[in-house]
Amino acid sequence: MDIKNLNYVPAFTTKDGSEIRELLAHRNSSIRHQSLAEARVPVGGSTLEHYHRLTEEIYYITAGVGQLRIGEETRPVMSGDAIAIPPGQRHKLWNTGREVLRLLCCCAPAYEHDDTVITES
Repeated sequence: MDIKNLNYVPAFTTKDGSEIRELLAHRNSSIRHQSLAEARVPVGGSTLEHYHRLTEEIYYITAGVGQLRIGEETRPVMSGDAIAIPPGQRHKLWNTGREVLRLLCCCAPAYEHDDTVITES
């Protein structure tokens, strides 16, 4: 049985600049075909625009507010929102609030740096 607690999972920075804590993935559990991580974007911060060649993502906002651009469309996001991001779709997330923007990121297949293509400098 694999049980991970967010308070004890080390943080690392993804290729897009997000601070994440990978809760379950092939690196730390018996899970093989997806991953679950919590990402945090600081007040005033953002990710770099990017896309994933193979991976589809689900973002679930757990705290804070922001703006999310997928392709050419930008929309506000807030706690309670679930967002689908298909493979190949450029996306960028901004924290526009007064607290850390926190979200769960579900990736299938699991997140890998090599699958992330940065589209801005």
